[in-house]
Amino acid sequence: MSKRKTPLGTSDDLLDRGWHLARTPLEIDVTEVEYALMRSYEAFGRWQAECLATVIEFSASGPENALLHIIRMNDRPKSVRDLALMTNREDIPNIQYSLRKLLKGGFVKRTGSGRAGVTYEVTPLGQRVTERYADIREVLLIGAVKRIPDLAGKLEVAARTLELMTGIYEEAARAAATHRQRHPQPEVKGG
Repeated sequence: MSKRKTPLGTSDDLLDRGWHLARTPLEIDVTEVEYALMRSYEAFGRWQAECLATVIEFSASGPENALLHIIRMNDRPKSVRDLALMTNREDIPNIQYSLRKLLKGGFVKRTGSGRAGVTYEVTPLGQRVTERYADIREVLLIGAVKRIPDLAGKLEVAARTLELMTGIYEEAARAAATHRQRHPQPEVKGG
């Protein structure tokens, strides 16, 4: 970890960045990335909701909005399994709830039958909404990225770093689930 310089010295001299999840310089850096991820995720969700609201009066969460665009991706129908894989989600009931909401809004249609044969694709309304969303995204978001020197060049590295961290988190989650200790049940009093 490099020291962050301020006019008065280093920020490490002025700020206490250590706590129970940040005891070493590496733990501090990882924790700061985690908090940046959380804040970015929330800001991304708000951005998606507000951008969609400029296109059409429809209340959708960030993940619902993301599903709409992923269904539209490459103009190829997607199954629930495809959507779960592409978004790294395991919460199939929540994905299905979001799909029902998008169906009810007229943005996607369901084709096929049975568990394995059902796919979702955008409707003409879904295409118009996602196209308009892309137009607004280009003006507001991509325009802002272009105005910041050297940011565009850093995005590829950032994406690769996030993908790498996703793999590390996945492996750590598997290890934690595999080696979880059994916790004693609390005693029931008065029974």
